Amino acid sequence: MSTTHTTEPDTPSLAQSVLRGLACKCPRCGNGKLFAGFLTLRPKCDVCGLDFAFIDTGDGPAIFIIMLAGAIVVACALIVEVKYQPPFWLHAVLWLPLILATTLLPLRSMKSLLIALQFHHKAAPGRLINREPK
Repeated sequence: MSTTHTTEPDTPSLAQSVLRGLACKCPRCGNGKLFAGFLTLRPKCDVCGLDFAFIDTGDGPAIFIIMLAGAIVVACALIVEVKYQPPFWLHAVLWLPLILATTLLPLRSMKSLLIALQFHHKAAPGRLINREPK
């Protein structure tokens, strides 16, 4: 009895892509490292040789992180202000570390996740289609 696969051998499932993205691993093989530095990508995967030239996340990861971190920090700051009314210097002491933690820590994983999803869905730049005028 033969089974047919609807996906190509190089295309991971959506769950695999998400896990590989969160782990900052190669989106194709899941073993090679994606980053050479904090946010600097390697030219290609050390294990499977996937060329990372297709990757273009742009400002997507930063926007997602800014929106999530902003909601968390603003909600916490408003609750503390309404309940305790601390001086402004205490707000700075409380919220600057939280801002750094909620923006810098998840940024690498978010960028890697968007790269893995880009690979999974075979994202490419938009192209115009030539059509006959009506």
